[in-house]
Amino acid sequence: MKRDAFSFSDFNEPVHADTLAALFGGTYAGKRVLVTGHTGFKGSWLVLWLQAMGAQVFGLSLPAAPADDLTPNHSTLLKLPVTEALIDLRDAAAVRAAVMTFQPEFVFHLAAQALVRRSYVAPAETFDVNVMGLVNLLEAVRATPSVRVVVNATTDKCYVNVNTTRGYVEGDALGGHDPYSASKACAEIVSASYRASFLGHDDGRGHCVALATARAGNVIGGGDWSADRLIPDLVRSAVSGKPVQIRYPQATRPWQHVLEPLAGYLLLGQRLAADPVDCAEAWNFGPDESGQLSVGQVISDFSKHWSAVKFELDTALHWHEAGLLSLNCDKALERLGWWPVWNAATMLKRTAHWYQRQNTDGHLNSLADIHAYVRSARKANVAWCWAEAPAAVSAGATHSAAVFA
Repeated sequence: MKRDAFSFSDFNEPVHADTLAALFGGTYAGKRVLVTGHTGFKGSWLVLWLQAMGAQVFGLSLPAAPADDLTPNHSTLLKLPVTEALIDLRDAAAVRAAVMTFQPEFVFHLAAQALVRRSYVAPAETFDVNVMGLVNLLEAVRATPSVRVVVNATTDKCYVNVNTTRGYVEGDALGGHDPYSASKACAEIVSASYRASFLGHDDGRGHCVALATARAGNVIGGGDWSADRLIPDLVRSAVSGKPVQIRYPQATRPWQHVLEPLAGYLLLGQRLAADPVDCAEAWNFGPDESGQLSVGQVISDFSKHWSAVKFELDTALHWHEAGLLSLNCDKALERLGWWPVWNAATMLKRTAHWYQRQNTDGHLNSLADIHAYVRSARKANVAWCWAEAPAAVSAGATHSAAVFA
């Protein structure tokens, strides 16, 4: 199989453990953190990063998806030591028992039925998991006094999509054509209701719980083998030699590496812990303009790093999918000091190399990618990567984003 030449050693410069522990002001070192959906793509990356910072991580999720040669599982491959409850969010009693047993201080809610096309096939399940599953989790949080912070990851698709080039801002109307998008809009409303009715004040637990929602764009990176997602389909094509069927090559999305929104979630958790009122609201975390790419552009750029990719246009009729979607993240920049670190070229290069390395010898570049991302963030003077924000960042200096590792 032909591959572009590169050195795997380029990915192995480690960041000192003390530097990792000091990220986000040292907020997570030694803390008890619950990640729901920890066996999924984004959740497994978050667990890895939290453990690298010294957090004691607990997981609540369905068991990892069955794996085969073309569809491994990132969580299973990482083999991270996580105390976990492999349960269904729809089982309210089991969720409550698990959260009360774990006694976390922070909760990152990533568990979901997260596929648009599957939501058309299983709409009731999608709403049940994404809405009532959230309600069950928040009820468990209400019963667990140790919890101080909840970050609920929803999606950029929670907005009413009017196919505009203007990036959606947090105050735009919520909605959704497909059941997945609609269920995540509902999850935003549920979160706001629980914050206003129960968690935003002391309702008997001795303190309030800071609850915020995070809306991220299309996330890519090594370790995603989900069905009906572009990068996993391209990887399967490169490995198997079979062309992938492309439905909407002109559809444009905000593409970003998985570490970008995770940095946003972690920064948001830090700020909520410091002030449970100021940032307890909705936040967008998306790429800069370089990440606003059509499906066709992503295929072309990814193929530059892995020429074995093959694709064909699928002209059959399919379920509706939005043609244009973008996020405005000015609020996160101005109030949190968050901005994207890797540009589209770096994102696609590192993602392709992650899969190539895993396919070549089974090695996972996940931790090396975290180290590289932190190095890039430090070069860009991003506030969260320092124990104390640099003077330039604290003073509100113009950010320097989208750097190469």
